[in-house]
Amino acid sequence: MHRGKGMKFVGDSRVPATRMPNIPKDYSEYPHKTEAFWPNFLLREWMVGAVFLIGYLCLTVAHPSPLERVADPTDSGYIPLPDWYFLFLYQLLKYEYAAGDFTVIGAVVMPGIAFGALLLAPFLDRGVERRPIKRPVATSLMLLGVIATIFLTWESVDQHDWEAAARQGAIVEDEIDEDAEGYQIYMSQQACINCHGEQGEGGAAAPNLFESDYSKEEIMDIIINGQGEMPADLFEGSDEELEIMAEWIENDGEAPE
Repeated sequence: MHRGKGMKFVGDSRVPATRMPNIPKDYSEYPHKTEAFWPNFLLREWMVGAVFLIGYLCLTVAHPSPLERVADPTDSGYIPLPDWYFLFLYQLLKYEYAAGDFTVIGAVVMPGIAFGALLLAPFLDRGVERRPIKRPVATSLMLLGVIATIFLTWESVDQHDWEAAARQGAIVEDEIDEDAEGYQIYMSQQACINCHGEQGEGGAAAPNLFESDYSKEEIMDIIINGQGEMPADLFEGSDEELEIMAEWIENDGEAPE
């Protein structure tokens, strides 16, 4: 067969003779369906954003963030509490297989899997269906995450000792006599400071030193023999120093007259 024999050329009407640039139609050709990005759409977004920003600023002025006392690294009884949006992770770390020897699982592995799944969701699920009922796997995982977050947040709020937290974080005015000999002896007792604080304000692990009506003898007896969760024989000093400190506590932090 010679070259070209039996070959036929067919024209295709779908291929234009002159190629035109692919320019989309002007938005004015779609009435009531679109609008100009500038200035119509962008100006509207700015106005809505400004309203929310002003509202947020008014809220911060009306309800300022609560402040606590100066951080004390020696206060081993202080119970920290994260902000509300991290409460579910805070609660997760209280469970057996997410705390202690398994802290890495609760603090890194499980949150990493959850947030990694959110980041990869567009790549893992390429379905075009938009109705949740038609996407059972994605819908179930999302509902599981939402329910778990709400449940853990609720459990954290319900189990936290808010009264103790308010006491341990309260800003206490410096009303004690720091020049008193009793205070100097108290500051030398690390075991006392760890639970009761440098100002005797107390915290989650121990009460305020000056809110009781104990006599000097009763205070000495508690320090020597312990009471409740307070162990005995924590005082490191002489009997005379113990008596001076007990009298200082009895006088609500003031030097005896």
